[in-house]
Parts: sequence; C-alpha cells; structure tokens
Amino acid sequence: MCCRGVPLFAAMMWAGALLAGADDLKPGQKPFDDSTFVMDAASGGMFEVELGKIVVARAKNDDVKKFGQRMVDDHGKGSEQLKKAAMSAGITVPAKMNEKDQKHFDRFKNYTGENFDQDYVKDMISDHQHDIAEFTRASKEAKNPAIKEFATKSLPVLKSHLEAAKKLKP
Repeated sequence: MCCRGVPLFAAMMWAGALLAGADDLKPGQKPFDDSTFVMDAASGGMFEVELGKIVVARAKNDDVKKFGQRMVDDHGKGSEQLKKAAMSAGITVPAKMNEKDQKHFDRFKNYTGENFDQDYVKDMISDHQHDIAEFTRASKEAKNPAIKEFATKSLPVLKSHLEAAKKLKP
C-alpha cells in the first residue's frame, strides 16, 4: 500500500497515465504548448515577411525575387489568420520578432556574403523543413481547436513553399 491507502499498483498506473505522452517526445523536446507555438509561429511569420521584402529588393535572380514576394504575401495572410486563431484561444500575439528570428533577419539585412540568392534559398529550405515539423506537431497536439485548425490549414502552404524553394536555381 502507498499514498494513504491507494494500492501501489493503482498509484503506478496513475503516474504512467501522466507520463503517457512523454514517450512521443524526442530527446530534449518539451511538451507541446499552444502559447509557445503561437509565439514562435508569429515571430517566424514576421521573419518571413520582412526577409521577403529584403529579397525582393536585393536578389539578382527574378525567380528568387518572386519567391520572396510570395513569402511576403503568403506569410502576411498567415499572420492575420494566426492572430484570429490566437484571439479565440485567448493568446496574445507578439508585436515583434523574438531574439533568435531578429538575429537571423539581421544576418540577411546586413549580408556581406558572395551569393545572397543562394544563401537565401538554402535558408528557406531549412526554415520551411523546420516549420513543417512544428506545424505538423501543432496540428496533432494543440489543445485549442482554433490553433489546431490554423496549423492544419497552414501545412499545405508551407509544404508548397518548401517545394518551390527546392526548385529555385539561383
């Protein structure tokens, strides 16, 4: 017996139920949190929009410029959809990028490398692979239905961005 008369087996079963989702986590991965997802998605959307504006102005390749404009347009729309979902979930959307995204943005804003277009495309492939993983997780694990729906509806757009970026030849 343990825990004020609760049989040990029952206590172990209760503890196991609490940890049931923990096996699905990758090493170092935190449990899913709707608010954290909203904060990261909002910052990432701002990053994509602002970086897209720089790409439109600086890229040499017309297809890369068009892709940059697509990022401005699509992620701008996505940001508005996220704000609506977050509002219905009672989550406040940040007004500016987080520190990580800001540093990432500043790297391109102050770019001194030799092939802006190529570095941007490589970055977009990596960025969208990460985003797809996060939005897939949100589409399965978000607790608020509006957040889950936002993530689910955003996935096809993000996947199309990844495919488009992979096809670019700067």
